Amino acid sequence: MSIIHKVHAREIIDSRGNPTLEVDMILVDSTIGRASVPSGASTGAYEVIEKRDNDNRFNGKGVKKAVNIVNNLISDKLKGLNCLDQENIDNILIELDGTENKSNLGGNSILGASLACSRAASNCLNIPLFEYIGKNNGKILPIPFMNIINGGAHANNKLDFQELMIVPFGFNSFSDSLRCGSEIFQALKVIFTNKNLSTAVGDEGGFAPDLSSHSEAINYIIMAIEKAGYIPGENVSIALDVASTEFYKNGTYTLDGERKEFTSEDLIEFLSDLTDKYPIISIEDGLAEDDWAGWKKLTSKIGDKVQLVGDDLFVTNTKRLELGIKDNIANSILIKLNQIGTLTETIKAINMATAASYTSMISHRSGETEDNFIADLAVATNSGQIKAGSLSRSDRLSKYNQLLRIEELLAKDASFNNSNLFYR
Repeated sequence: MSIIHKVHAREIIDSRGNPTLEVDMILVDSTIGRASVPSGASTGAYEVIEKRDNDNRFNGKGVKKAVNIVNNLISDKLKGLNCLDQENIDNILIELDGTENKSNLGGNSILGASLACSRAASNCLNIPLFEYIGKNNGKILPIPFMNIINGGAHANNKLDFQELMIVPFGFNSFSDSLRCGSEIFQALKVIFTNKNLSTAVGDEGGFAPDLSSHSEAINYIIMAIEKAGYIPGENVSIALDVASTEFYKNGTYTLDGERKEFTSEDLIEFLSDLTDKYPIISIEDGLAEDDWAGWKKLTSKIGDKVQLVGDDLFVTNTKRLELGIKDNIANSILIKLNQIGTLTETIKAINMATAASYTSMISHRSGETEDNFIADLAVATNSGQIKAGSLSRSDRLSKYNQLLRIEELLAKDASFNNSNLFYR
């Protein structure tokens, strides 16, 4: 009953109004597994390649080519195979593409089929997706990293850092952590309204006011935490996604909001000063994807007290992660399914990080859909951390709401990872 009958794709619209791919895997007993593929705005150079049409539809961003690849080449190749053998399915997709960056079939075509396969398998077995992926070992609900102020490529303001996040960690359950985040988000909205600042939101649901500096933005977050009745650094901390590759060129980091240029050493000192001044526990992409020497210095400088997350640096790729582990660079990896292209490769990256005592944070993309796959993945892998956006926009809230359902389903077996996960 778990035999694949066909794989069918369609073009749908993501949270930014751009096309993306949705894939159905249909089994011989008519069971369907469905998954949709997200897309990033600021993408690392070493991510797998999306298959886009590059014609006059949707400003060239259509995915009809990817649809045809799934409906013909991939469907023909997978027909008659067992959806319960995820690794075999993913290996076949990788071999069928035959390139390092999945440019032949497209990472989006491959990922859509890979994720639809796991959904079909869990539906076939009539068990939750997180139980299927985690082989019944997933019990830990993740701490949410909530992007409440947007900057960089996600907003039209002076902030160069892409995300300023709150991390509500000091609670006994995910639901209490989520409530805390929601209350802080609403408190920040009131503060911005009273200051006549914009409460329009960016791609990931966070506010995007025209603030003068990163320090000003962090100070507003501190005010919102306190206004909501919580204690900065005690039960709620702050995380940054610097996304520094976006403002790095020819060895120089140019921060328009700070009105100056930085060398690697300058930026390291700037970030170190921020961690001394504020309760910052995690910094993502503090340096650019190819600035390995700078990353080494950053890790040596603050890696014993701050979680240093590699996103563009590692791109969910075990080869790049292995280099980082070997040279003691960073101490955490951001996990994005569409950076690498299959579920199997994603889980291998998580397992490699865990074996090296690196943490892993499951992440959405700026161009999202209502698909809540990453919520199940976070629990299945016991990663303990999820980055799913702010407390607005249903494309972000669908992930948080799925985690509430999982917490309810696990009941007394659920645990919330509120300690020993990152540096404080």
